[in-house]
Amino acid sequence: MSHRRIALVLGPSTGGIGTHVASVASGLVDRGDAVLVVGPPETEERFGFRSRGARFAPAPITAKPSPQLPTAWWATFNALRGVTGRGVDLVHAHGMTAGLTALAARPAGAALVTTWHNTQLTSGIKRRLYDQAEKRLARGVDVALAISSDLHEHLIDLGAADARTAQAPAPPLRAAGDREAVRAQLGIGDRHLILSVGRLHAQKDFDTLIDAAQRWRERGPAPVVAIAGDGPEHDRLQALIEGTGAEVRLLGHRSDVADLLAAADLFVNTSRWEGYPLSLQEAMQAGLPLVATRTGGIPDLVGDAAILFDAGDVDALDEAVTGLLDHPERLAALGEAGRAQAATWPDEAQVIDAIDALYSELTGR
Repeated sequence: MSHRRIALVLGPSTGGIGTHVASVASGLVDRGDAVLVVGPPETEERFGFRSRGARFAPAPITAKPSPQLPTAWWATFNALRGVTGRGVDLVHAHGMTAGLTALAARPAGAALVTTWHNTQLTSGIKRRLYDQAEKRLARGVDVALAISSDLHEHLIDLGAADARTAQAPAPPLRAAGDREAVRAQLGIGDRHLILSVGRLHAQKDFDTLIDAAQRWRERGPAPVVAIAGDGPEHDRLQALIEGTGAEVRLLGHRSDVADLLAAADLFVNTSRWEGYPLSLQEAMQAGLPLVATRTGGIPDLVGDAAILFDAGDVDALDEAVTGLLDHPERLAALGEAGRAQAATWPDEAQVIDAIDALYSELTGR
């Protein structure tokens, strides 16, 4: 049986989507497929698709529809017809803009799959425009995969001909560094370290975390909140931290998340929406107690192994965190529950098996 020619298309990513696409690319290459990844140049720099045995073609795909769409389409159109000199058997796009680009650039005869990793947190005219774009995409692909149950329902509402669910598992955590050494580097001392990881973007709602941290200044000693990640909200969040006097540190992009998890006492997520978040998976794999928002795919992911609160509810976040910090036995039990829950998730190999089966179904190969 001849090998398949697979193209994976993505937009900008600093975390979960790029990590997932890199995992899929590696798994398919290991199984003998010819894999092309199409995306912004910075995704190759961050995730190293070529080093995993895939080809890479740069295309200026943006996070949201923009004036660059024609240029991104042209680059993707040419890339999808140039791989191995014979075109592709299947295109798998990740994210809405990548999906719209792939839909327009799709070669004749190639199957098309999209994975929906995020929802669009908009309203008014923007919401109506997004609804039309999403409807076109959902109805134009062979299979639409949703990363959470609410996204799956949304795809059905949009009229997708074939909507299914999917997972994007975190890769195994590397061995962590020495906990005390990492805490010494951060200057934590004996204080509790509360960690959050994510792009500095409005969707992550770090304002709620900073508001809660302002209250924790009165604790003796006050816990330190560290946020690992970069993004467009950096300067505004830094000004908010300085204005409130909250003990919060913006660490920027970090490649040592495993070390940070080992150094922390509690992980907090305040996102307005998440699908199958990489950072929460990593925290629970590490046995770190978790407090997170009750939104998107988080409840299905964590089960009963985390404390959930409604997005934006500072009082509930404050109550959950202080209740754990005041009762170390609860903190430890929640961490063990998280590790046990993580053991029930499908691993990368199982997810590649499912993707492999889907591709075989669509290509007959």
